[in-house]
Amino acid sequence: MKPMAHLGVGIGWRPEIADAVERLSGLDWVEVVAENVCPGHLPESLLRLRERGTRVVPHGVSLGLGGADRPDPAKLAALGERAVALGAPLVTEHIAFVRTSSPVLEAGHLLPVPRTRDALDVLCENVRIAQDALPVPLALENIAALFSWPGEELTEGQFLTELVERTGVRLLIDVANLHTNRVNRGEDPAAVLDAIPLEALAYVHVAGGIERNGVWHDTHAHPVPPVVLDLLAELRSRVEPAGVLLERDDDFPPEAELAGELAAIRAVVTAGPAAPGKTVTAGSGPAGTGPGTGPGTGPGTGPGTGPGTGPGTGRGDEPSAGPGTEAGTGPRPVEESARTRVALGQAALLSALVAGTPVPEGFDRRRIRVQARALAAKRADVVAKLAPELPVILGGPDPYREAFLSYAKGRPMTSGYRRDALDFAEDLLIRDLPADPAARRRLTAWWRDRAGARPPRRIVRWARTLAGRAA
Repeated sequence: MKPMAHLGVGIGWRPEIADAVERLSGLDWVEVVAENVCPGHLPESLLRLRERGTRVVPHGVSLGLGGADRPDPAKLAALGERAVALGAPLVTEHIAFVRTSSPVLEAGHLLPVPRTRDALDVLCENVRIAQDALPVPLALENIAALFSWPGEELTEGQFLTELVERTGVRLLIDVANLHTNRVNRGEDPAAVLDAIPLEALAYVHVAGGIERNGVWHDTHAHPVPPVVLDLLAELRSRVEPAGVLLERDDDFPPEAELAGELAAIRAVVTAGPAAPGKTVTAGSGPAGTGPGTGPGTGPGTGPGTGPGTGPGTGRGDEPSAGPGTEAGTGPRPVEESARTRVALGQAALLSALVAGTPVPEGFDRRRIRVQARALAAKRADVVAKLAPELPVILGGPDPYREAFLSYAKGRPMTSGYRRDALDFAEDLLIRDLPADPAARRRLTAWWRDRAGARPPRRIVRWARTLAGRAA
């Protein structure tokens, strides 16, 4: 693989801290949640950062490349549009599944894929589809998990290594997630770092969390603990990362605390050289040969370098034949039976998490209950952020949360959070809630203002068509 060009130390850009991010001294780059920006209407803060040379990398959260279904072309196109609009050197996503299509369910969260041969085959094919569709290289992040799948066939290191060998994809290593999986799944972070191909490292995430009742919650709402900085040092002893980024998504601290966390990260990164024989120098290749050589100049952004046209496509370096390939023949297609097996397992798990069906055999039932409660709480929190009027109409945060969690028990999410907010309001109104007539009138007005007229149901359209033919 070509070396990654230098990114430096950065922070996750969020609207709540946009002004503070612009004032942070020595900030090299930022990462933005791809789904939270519109290519034609980029926030003024991001435009100002770009104008002064700060690189911006879009970080997707909704592709679900680890899911049983092939990637949604519309979601891939949207991610690519954001990469182009931001002049990004690469885009990043997660090794996770987020939805099922039979039944139609949305997790609203990144869930771990089983480390099995079937799941790896499906993931690799999905990654190759994504690489061919994207205008810039792709890197994938290891995720934090509350539970393990039964019957796994590969370690985390083996799974990530084969993924890289078979697809040429880069890795985004989140050291906070390594710590989460150490607490929750008993995995050894050092063993993972020793096993994976660090030459494929794109950059590194650092974040905070908290432990409750023996479970580590990767909250992105707490300060980075020393144990996570120690893991960053472990990684730094093996490789010189091209970039390191601080993630903070909630309970944002004062600007001085953000600056202090960045300074602590920078101190670890600059503490000393990587261990002899293990250094992968970021940006040490010839000028312009790696991702991140300037806005609009990454692979796949020049004339005639669109997907599938040869060097410079979104895939990056072609991998050598590895597991799942035959030399000279390219990757073998995934058998539909493998996708079916993955789909059945994921559907059973997600149904248990969000629809109250029995926990599949072999899972830790206590951990699944913890995850189910966390998913419902996240739904409530996100809907409240997207529709802040709802807690006000319902009498405050506590009555809102009680009402939403009651609704969520019987109504799993089947689309996005915005649809979830409308469905929640509609469910309340159908049940003549809230009890206060004035509040109910306000909720009705809120729902009508946002829902608009729904399209006629399919049976109505058919009836109209038949009536027209008869006439």
